[in-house]
Amino acid sequence: MNILDQLVNRGFVNPATLQGAVLYAIVFTFFAWLVGRTLRSVVQRVLAHDKHDHLDIMAVRFIAKLVRYCVYIFAFISYAHFVPALSGLGAASLTSISVLSLILGLAAQNTLGNLVAGISLLLYRPFKLGDRLQVLAPTGLEIGTVESLTLGYTLLKTDDDRRVVVPNSLMANQTTINLTGVLKRES
Repeated sequence: MNILDQLVNRGFVNPATLQGAVLYAIVFTFFAWLVGRTLRSVVQRVLAHDKHDHLDIMAVRFIAKLVRYCVYIFAFISYAHFVPALSGLGAASLTSISVLSLILGLAAQNTLGNLVAGISLLLYRPFKLGDRLQVLAPTGLEIGTVESLTLGYTLLKTDDDRRVVVPNSLMANQTTINLTGVLKRES
């Protein structure tokens, strides 16, 4: 008997046994980690070689992180379908997950609105890091330089060194004047 036959007879490669499930968990985790690590290395290389400002670094990093999370989720779903004990558990808990998703969706409505607005701002790119914007804040008109754009908010630095944090849902729903384009044409 060779080693593979011994492993099969002891249940190490059978996903229905505990040993097999653990083995496949290690394998799926390793491959998800490997794909995520490779993706991160490729993105870092691409960003390091982009000297001509063709890419929006913020958007590339966000999309790469989103794809990495999708890889991990896909690996877990594949693993759950591969192990018979987990596929039964997934089918039984589908109703609970649906109700929980509805409750969380209603509770986090503003946060999810900011998330969707952040994704649209990253995709449509009405402004980029370093642009000077004029926005309407509760204190009135504010002019500031874009310091960061996250999924939840946009951070502007004003000329008097204040930080104005504007929720992305507000940035996506108001008229924002990009003063950077105006300054370049005047000079």
